[in-house]
Amino acid sequence: MILYHGSNRIVEEPLYGYGKTSNDYGQGFYCTENIELAKEWACLDGNGGFVNTYQLDMDGLKTLRLDDANVVSWLAVLLKNRKVKYASPVEKRSAEYIMSHYGIDTSDYDVIIGYRADDSYFSFARAFLSNTISLQQLSGAMKLGNLGIQVFIQSKKAFKQLNFVDSGIVNGEIYYPKRIVRDFKARDSYYKLLEEDAFDGIFVRDILGKEMGLDELRL
Repeated sequence: MILYHGSNRIVEEPLYGYGKTSNDYGQGFYCTENIELAKEWACLDGNGGFVNTYQLDMDGLKTLRLDDANVVSWLAVLLKNRKVKYASPVEKRSAEYIMSHYGIDTSDYDVIIGYRADDSYFSFARAFLSNTISLQQLSGAMKLGNLGIQVFIQSKKAFKQLNFVDSGIVNGEIYYPKRIVRDFKARDSYYKLLEEDAFDGIFVRDILGKEMGLDELRL
């Protein structure tokens, strides 16, 4: 598998045990199979950055596909790792229920593949927890494709099978504006989603009240 990592520096040897523990899937190395997304992620400002290319040998690696799992399971993993300051008791209670009933133990996996939830798209998740949008709307938003799919390298074994290929300079004057536009479109999609009529959908209040199992939440 060919992977790309956008950064403000060249990363020839990603380090196991390095990085923030509060990222989407925990502490590890985050990549993507989409080089254009990696170039955008490299540009925190107009100064640009670097796109690093790797070859990951998938032989013998245990992989979890969160993009194929039920969206509530993805959300449970996300909430477990990210530091969230809940806006209301309803949001907090919903998050605790989702984590306790639909969580997945990810510690035994070498690689995790799933949606990337930057601040723009995390708004969708919080809206669901607050009963503002339905499960169907949340699932649809995650599958729009604009946020990108990330590949998370977690275990020592996976790090050993990740080999640096090369790196290239990313022009910030080109890719920083693209990053901004993607964020704008995500926020615009969010506000449009809030305007949709979804009274017939499954809301988090239904999940908590009826104690629905994963089979009942299949979309």
